[in-house]
Amino acid sequence: MLEDIPKAPRLLGIAGLLPPVFLALAALFGPPEWQWSALAIAYAYAALIFSFLGGIWWGLAASHKDAPGWIYIAAVLPSLIALVTYVPWILGLSWPGPSMLLLGLCIMLSPLVDQRLVAAGMESAWLLTLRWILSLGLGLLTLTMAAIALVSTP
Repeated sequence: MLEDIPKAPRLLGIAGLLPPVFLALAALFGPPEWQWSALAIAYAYAALIFSFLGGIWWGLAASHKDAPGWIYIAAVLPSLIALVTYVPWILGLSWPGPSMLLLGLCIMLSPLVDQRLVAAGMESAWLLTLRWILSLGLGLLTLTMAAIALVSTP
């Protein structure tokens, strides 16, 4: 399964999980003053990666003349969801726990879009395999950070 994934995307993709791993470790085991920064950076990283996924989908759709319209809708949703999860911070509401919870769940479900893209012949099967691995990894790490935020926020 992993050997079907080209080496560069496999290594770079897995390396992309290192920032949230280090941030989770910093939030759990670092000095207390690191926790807020670790949470904020982990949130930003998850939001950026989720938006990046939408960009991938847009690019795939744009490269196929006969792409169904639903792909373009799916492609803009990650950026809109990421923006919506940022609003509570701006308004001084409960953040980042609930926002990271939503982002983590959305990231974990995002390969369902890729499944449909593979079925439509618009995406390689190896990319779907990599997407499941990375999305479950980042999603679980984001949910871990959400739990840290929810437990530590008064």
